Amino acid sequence: MTFLSDAYAAAFGTPEQAAASHRPAALRVLICGAVDDGKSTLIGRLVAEAGGMTDDQRLALAEASRLFGTTGAELDYSLVTDGLEAEREQNITIDVAYRYLATTDRDFVIVDTPGHEQYTANMATGASQCDVAVILVDAVRGLRTQTFKHAAICSLLGIRHVVLTVNKMDAVAYDETVFREIVDAFLTIAAPLQLTVAPIPLAARDGVNVMVVSTLTPWYQGPSLLHHLSSLAVVPAPTATGLRLPVQGVARTPEGERLYTGSVVSGTIAANQKINIASSGVEVIVNRLVDRHGPTDEAGPGEPVAFTLTPETDLGRGGMVTSGSDRPVLSDLFSAFVIWFGRQPLFAGRDYEMRLSTATSPVTVTAIRGKLDVARGSQVSATHIDRDEIGICHLATPAKVAVDPHAHCPPTGRFILIDRASGDTVAAGLIRHALDRGSNLFTQRLTVDRQAREGLLGQKGLVLWFTGLSGSGKSTIADALERKLHAKGKLTLLLDGDNIRQGLNRDLGFTEGDRVENLRRVAEVAKLMVDAGLIVLCSFISPFARDRAMVRERLSGCPFFELFVDASLQTCEQRDPKGLYAKARRGEIRNFTGIDSAYEIPTAPDLVLDTDRASADDLTEVIVSWLTQRGVLA
Repeated sequence: MTFLSDAYAAAFGTPEQAAASHRPAALRVLICGAVDDGKSTLIGRLVAEAGGMTDDQRLALAEASRLFGTTGAELDYSLVTDGLEAEREQNITIDVAYRYLATTDRDFVIVDTPGHEQYTANMATGASQCDVAVILVDAVRGLRTQTFKHAAICSLLGIRHVVLTVNKMDAVAYDETVFREIVDAFLTIAAPLQLTVAPIPLAARDGVNVMVVSTLTPWYQGPSLLHHLSSLAVVPAPTATGLRLPVQGVARTPEGERLYTGSVVSGTIAANQKINIASSGVEVIVNRLVDRHGPTDEAGPGEPVAFTLTPETDLGRGGMVTSGSDRPVLSDLFSAFVIWFGRQPLFAGRDYEMRLSTATSPVTVTAIRGKLDVARGSQVSATHIDRDEIGICHLATPAKVAVDPHAHCPPTGRFILIDRASGDTVAAGLIRHALDRGSNLFTQRLTVDRQAREGLLGQKGLVLWFTGLSGSGKSTIADALERKLHAKGKLTLLLDGDNIRQGLNRDLGFTEGDRVENLRRVAEVAKLMVDAGLIVLCSFISPFARDRAMVRERLSGCPFFELFVDASLQTCEQRDPKGLYAKARRGEIRNFTGIDSAYEIPTAPDLVLDTDRASADDLTEVIVSWLTQRGVLA
């Protein structure tokens, strides 16, 4: 009995058809799957038996097998790729490993990626460069969450051809029923992900169906893994046809002209061609064009070039030139898949740095619309995205950026997110589409601005942000300061945490996501009030450094000062003016800062107010004196 032989031939062509064609281009093959499914062993077997190892390398493998191997006296092929000492000691793959292999039929770049959940970021990095994915499944353990997650990531990153290799078939006595059940279950997930699947039974440790088809699986009539990969014709997905050239840098020619550099992403650029600046639509002409070999008339995708423009224009790193009717969309609001790598969950309202091609921009996750249920291939509702989950999010940038849906033009449709406080890469993103309202909203220019209102009031608008534990004295000091400023004839507004939560933010709780939204709304209100010329005092616990950084970023256009009201937890509990610590200790209040929710002490506040050592009145005088010395309070 044959298994999927007709469907296989229809999807991938017959071996005779492949043999009749010319030698295909090098194939970039992703090897992935859950931990211990046999990825490294499979790659080692391919490399060793396809002539990818020298005699010296084989001797080194034999020695490594003796020291670190798990196969007794035989060669442990998993050690071919697991080069890191930590990997060998733990028998896992941590890093992304690359192997180059050439057979008589084809050249290959083999990309070995880790299976552990905590290294999903590494797997996504490897997948972004590949044409086809080989997903391994342990015949004994069957499909696991990581299997589905890897399939989803492959789909998101544009990989459409998947080889489902059910490995360790020897452990189930080469039972066709086991193979069929695993394949059928995987196909139900592959369909909504639009994956074309070729199933192959394997025993990588013994080489069964790796290089040639084995008699141990007489019920399987398809090709071996290597034969399949050698004959696979990858049909590229439709992509952008118009010119997209992100500018990487600007220099000066000996004649003093501006020389723009970058690599062509799609389309072509030619000397004397009329092109457009993506951000403004301004039309310019390519004056001179140079590639790596010297002056040239034209350059295409993947080619680095330098060029001059007539007339010269204000175009720098992160800008983009385009041409033709197929151009990227300019938008400051778009929907995206976000593969989250951060140690802490992703919540709506937080700010990050986005790197899209050569452009860098602040970005805010404005909404979380759901996440992918990788085990079912469907979207489910979500209020936050945990590590290694895939979210569907809306993101906003302060200014419009040139973007493409990833499916249309991958290089201009993928990005990474950077935590602005730590500098860590916390996510990889794939743009789904620009949101209509993102391209239809424009900032209205107003005649009366903040400076005019400040002149009318005779004061400078500013924001004082008081942060500290409950009971530290934030509200007491803020209230005393407002009384003193009011006596000086200053127009102020005090935004207090408890008061705000009884009105504007009464719909929010105290989960981390609600805390983020609470502060986002307060920051927007404070921004409006300081724009009116008011001195705004904000008293909020604001326990997380990244959220205080978000507030500071949103108020970056006005004077903003972070005041850390410092008091020990012991002192705050002794004061406990509202009885909240006692309730939290009894378990009556959850997510209470200082008890079962952390407070991250500011590392560089503008002013520290130690209420263990000084009274509220004394500290109020300190603030007034400090503001006066800085010239923001007359």
